[in-house]
Amino acid sequence: MPLLRTGDLDLYHQVVGEGDLEALIEWLGPAPAHVAGSSFGGSIALGLAARRPELFRSITVHEPPLVAIVADDPDALGQLRPTQASMDAVLAHLRKGEHRQGARQFVEEVAMGPGTWDRLPAAVRETFVHNAPTWLDEQSDPDRAKIDTDALARCAAPVLLSGGTRSPMWLATILDRLAAALPRARRGTVEGAGHIPHVTHPGRYADALTRFVRTS
Repeated sequence: MPLLRTGDLDLYHQVVGEGDLEALIEWLGPAPAHVAGSSFGGSIALGLAARRPELFRSITVHEPPLVAIVADDPDALGQLRPTQASMDAVLAHLRKGEHRQGARQFVEEVAMGPGTWDRLPAAVRETFVHNAPTWLDEQSDPDRAKIDTDALARCAAPVLLSGGTRSPMWLATILDRLAAALPRARRGTVEGAGHIPHVTHPGRYADALTRFVRTS
């Protein structure tokens, strides 16, 4: 059974879609597979699990931004508003072809915090810039933040839903909704981390993922 890891930082990694993940699992074979994804990569994994649950031996997702499932929660939407404003500003840069400006604002205001851009290695900054059009394409998809929770409830694979203690509460609300929908969901916490534990706390995140996979 293969262990697959889907895209993480949307401006850092080229993110595969559900169809790509489906084809990769079937090509590597034999299914089912252990699949781990963070951020939009987690959304992709769960979206495929809703359609093809038989492909998954276990699923580990960290803070998938499936905001449509909290659209009825005014507190979550209020918490999301500053982040959405920053994302809208990033998209405005990208639509004008200002990929470097957009990538910098994404890193500083959405993903990693103020002052981070200048501390990143040059190669990492260039990867963000190079992949910026992919993030623009992703954000242009009207279904990017949706999930069929009724279909997801038919997924019998064990699922670890992790969040960071430094992440905004609206992400925790999404995880709560997903946990209620999935029959074998388990909540996990990465202490001291935020939205990108594989970058800020890689050892701690890898240990949690490995322990879950070994017991699934």
